[in-house]
Amino acid sequence: MSAKTIKIIYWVLTVIFGIFMLMDGGAGVAKEKTGQEVMNHLGYPVYLMGITGVFKIAGAIAILQNIFKTIKEWAFAGFFISFIGAAASRAFVGDGAGLIFLPLIMLAVMFVVYYFWKRYETIK
Repeated sequence: MSAKTIKIIYWVLTVIFGIFMLMDGGAGVAKEKTGQEVMNHLGYPVYLMGITGVFKIAGAIAILQNIFKTIKEWAFAGFFISFIGAAASRAFVGDGAGLIFLPLIMLAVMFVVYYFWKRYETIK
């Protein structure tokens, strides 16, 4: 794969992932109604949406930048924990496979972004 292809794939996937995480974080901060229903279904307090929403926004910003690499690594780790926690929460309350696998699909997308970030770092 050429350096140009790696750069394009990295930035396209990173921006798409970052936008999704910014939107998810914004919905959490705004305590969007559907999110409140999910939190109640999972047995979590609704105020947790605001806390996790702020961290998702911060994580998305950290992933979209390339200056502070350690902070970016921590953001990826935070999203990993969030996606695993979401899948486990869904499994523990007995939700169907579709609802359990959705955060795991996002986790897989995140791993692809992470892989291309590491490739991008070697060619910069």
